[in-house]
Amino acid sequence: MDMEKNRELGRIISRLIAKENLTQAESYTAFRMVLENDVSDMQQGAFLASLTSKGETAEEVAGGWRAVYELDTRKVDLADMAIVDNCGTGMDSFKTFNISTAASLVAAAGGVKIARHGARAITSSCGTVDIAECLGVDMDCSVDLVAKSIRETGIGLFNGMSPEVHPLALGRILSQICFGSPLNIAASLAHPALPKIAVRGVYSPTLIRPVAEVMQAIGYTDALILYGGIAGSRKGMDEASVCGTTSGIHLRNGALHDFSFTPEELGLKCHAPLLLAADRNKNEAAVKMYHLLAGRADEARSDAVSLNSGLIFFIQGTAATISAGVAKARDILLSGQALRTLEHWVETQNSDPEAGYAKLSALAKTEAAL
Repeated sequence: MDMEKNRELGRIISRLIAKENLTQAESYTAFRMVLENDVSDMQQGAFLASLTSKGETAEEVAGGWRAVYELDTRKVDLADMAIVDNCGTGMDSFKTFNISTAASLVAAAGGVKIARHGARAITSSCGTVDIAECLGVDMDCSVDLVAKSIRETGIGLFNGMSPEVHPLALGRILSQICFGSPLNIAASLAHPALPKIAVRGVYSPTLIRPVAEVMQAIGYTDALILYGGIAGSRKGMDEASVCGTTSGIHLRNGALHDFSFTPEELGLKCHAPLLLAADRNKNEAAVKMYHLLAGRADEARSDAVSLNSGLIFFIQGTAATISAGVAKARDILLSGQALRTLEHWVETQNSDPEAGYAKLSALAKTEAAL
């Protein structure tokens, strides 16, 4: 371990503890030392914790994003398609079931090209990558196979913790920390296909503007950056909420516009948050996901997915308003079209389609017995 680099990062950590902001270049240098494992594990953790405690700026997140994208991301070219990313940062204070996964499948069933970039669970029972794997999707495959799936089925998921996607360091680091940090944000933005359109949830309302500013700076043209609140609670989610007010920023035509809405304003009920709570384990989550995609879930879960799918249709331009997007999403969800999209996804994003189908068939049998 290079002691001079440890001292250099130590000086940066001391500045962060003193609440001093870093420039983008300084942030890039610090993240580079972490990614390349040039400093001790204690220094790496202290850097991420002190930056989180101070509160990250857009410049600091942008420096982290550049380090992850340049040094630790395998790229694919999907520039000929209007791809849309839909994900959250994770690490939110209220853990829901995998809303964004279901919403992405509904949007793909509605004709949107969804290129996701997610991770395994760190603080929840079942992350984006975990649920996809339980449904039968191959999450250890190459970025080229994911790109093929996006082209052919309308949906693909890059595993942000896989060495096939980020070969240098992300899996090593993210698997060892259990708190939200700017690395989660920077890593989620280091997308192999660099989409220009996105719906992105953040784990704190204080992150809405910094993340929006970073996305604006790195080339996003249309995006909704949001945080979902829970009425009567200080907790919230990195999804649009059917339990309270959703607030955020709409990036459009190079400008940032604040917005907020309640479920009632979109013709939905305000539901009790426990109805959306994360399932006890990955197995249960997968069975309930199959049930949902078949159009047989309860109203609260269906409304949550319809809302978040509706946002995708709106930002992609398929729906003129969010309300119209929600109505379109509800029809698709209740029809079972999303389940057929899942079957196609399992077939295509798979180095062993038979094994994927076996997982999906087992879920179908379990769900039928409910």
